[in-house]
Amino acid sequence: MRSLRWLIVWLALLLPLAGLTADRLDALTGPLGAHPPLPPLIVLNYHDVRDDIRDAGRLDGTAISTDHLIAHFDWLRANGFHMVSLDDVIAANAGRRQLPEKAVLLTFDDGLVSFYTHVFPLLRAYRYPALFALEGSWIDMPKGTRFDYNGEACGRECFVSWDQVREMQASGLVEMASHTYDLHKGIVANPQGNLMPAALSLAYDSQRGRYEDVAAYRARLHSDFKRSADEIEHETGHRPRAIVWPYGSYNLVAQAQAAAVGLKVSLSLDDAAPELGTDKTIPRLLVSGNLGIDGLAALIYQQLVVTPQRVVQVDLDYVYDADPVQQEKNLSALLDRIKRMNPSQVWLQAYADPDGDGVADAVYFPNRHLPMRADLFSRVAWQLRTRTGVKVLAWMPVLAFRFPHATALTTLGKPGAANDGDHFRLAPWDPAVRKMIGEVYEDLATHAALDGLLFSDDAYIRDTDALGPLAGSTAVQRTQYLIDFTHELTARVRQWRTQIKTARNIYARPVLEPAAEAWFAQSLPAFNAAYDYTALMAMPQLDKLPASDDWFRRLVAAVAAQPKGLDRTLFELATVDWRNGNKPVPDTELGRRIRFLQAQGVRHLGYYPDNFITGHPALEAIRPYISAAEYPYPER
Repeated sequence: MRSLRWLIVWLALLLPLAGLTADRLDALTGPLGAHPPLPPLIVLNYHDVRDDIRDAGRLDGTAISTDHLIAHFDWLRANGFHMVSLDDVIAANAGRRQLPEKAVLLTFDDGLVSFYTHVFPLLRAYRYPALFALEGSWIDMPKGTRFDYNGEACGRECFVSWDQVREMQASGLVEMASHTYDLHKGIVANPQGNLMPAALSLAYDSQRGRYEDVAAYRARLHSDFKRSADEIEHETGHRPRAIVWPYGSYNLVAQAQAAAVGLKVSLSLDDAAPELGTDKTIPRLLVSGNLGIDGLAALIYQQLVVTPQRVVQVDLDYVYDADPVQQEKNLSALLDRIKRMNPSQVWLQAYADPDGDGVADAVYFPNRHLPMRADLFSRVAWQLRTRTGVKVLAWMPVLAFRFPHATALTTLGKPGAANDGDHFRLAPWDPAVRKMIGEVYEDLATHAALDGLLFSDDAYIRDTDALGPLAGSTAVQRTQYLIDFTHELTARVRQWRTQIKTARNIYARPVLEPAAEAWFAQSLPAFNAAYDYTALMAMPQLDKLPASDDWFRRLVAAVAAQPKGLDRTLFELATVDWRNGNKPVPDTELGRRIRFLQAQGVRHLGYYPDNFITGHPALEAIRPYISAAEYPYPER
């Protein structure tokens, strides 16, 4: 083993640098001067390191070969990147020290023995610091115990020993972090038995038919974090300062429990740029797929690129069935279709709306105020995320809730006035309304894993509504009022699902006619500044207009006229013609419309609804247009 470690060092020192310089990066990404400045810190996350990548577990997509890791280290050095320690980052956050330009923090997860045998010698050769995250229960595993680690049957031999940890700590190059004591696993988190991350999920007791309460969840996490920090301090003489979240996911509730035991720095997985001088969790870039230097360059600079999104909006009412067997068949049909279609996101209905009036009379998750039609959203969202690889945004109303036991709530719309098909909407200035809707959103977040929120098209205020305290306000003020309310709802969700993205529907009319903001309290510039995406309903059918090329051309031009308008706006098409008895839009017309919008410069595209029961749009017809894959065609 000792000779192997010296061989690694020797290779590191002798590997030629030719082809790994800035000239090579120019070939990959264009001249460096063409890029905006990199963020002040780049954090790379590695896992297992193997001399032969074929020796890794069959499901281990995060393993990297030794020669590729050496190439990464050489490429970073040759291209002016500077490795920094966690101490440097903490000092920079506190304003005591300035990070060098192109600063990089190296992190390695899971406490694997390959960090000691393969990585530690390289760190000493290059004098690179690193952060090493330890999962206590794996290190303390009794001899003879084995479990599945990414497709490999792993026992005690897969992980470092405490003697090795102490040796690395003494080098001054490696700082130890907590990866929790025993939370790097899944626990049953819904009635259907789905295993979800233990650090993020309320445990479901199938025998009692109930969820863990929030107090018990906090106590469980606090106990685990304390045990991990105490053990690392006992074994090394140094209390860890950082927690590295299992699977890269966390919430603010867990973060507070970690900070309470001294783990005040937390690190996640995300492609967002770290922000110095804040107490936010530090996002890291996951190195996977045995990346070479081309892939590493793309990973680092991909943060500066707007990735086109392809979205399918799905009615959960189509999955629900009173017969559990049929419901599972419906779910299987949806999963198979989305897997084969390969969009980047699914916007999944979280409320029940069988009569199609857009009002939430019930929901698909446990909550305090509305009937639960079925505890289904968690199941479907998790299956979509894990089986098809898409991001799932929960599609929810903002004002259109009908609470059965709260009849005294203030509503919008004037009694007796013609509402022209308006949604039933509650008044957002009513304190009881804000409280109840906020609690419903929070209940959604505590019970379901989700990647974001889609605020539905019921979020509007007419200038002809009964405006209460907003009487005399301007259209701009009403627009901001609703934005602030959705931010309040987002904050409730982010306590539990901190990494979520947000999108909000906007009608086409206020985009084409800015003066129509008075009729909607909606504004494209304001929405693009407030949300990750504005979901523009590019549906002339809603205004009883023909779907002409000229209408779509004017819509794209109006969006493009806004700063970063095409970067932030998703064009969502209708698959049903509501003007014509809900007649399905032909597949050829839908595909032609998507290609037309792309030719006009549109980057983000989606459609609603996807009827996976009847198969409209036809899978093979729509896949080339909505797939996020590089080759969106069936392999033959």
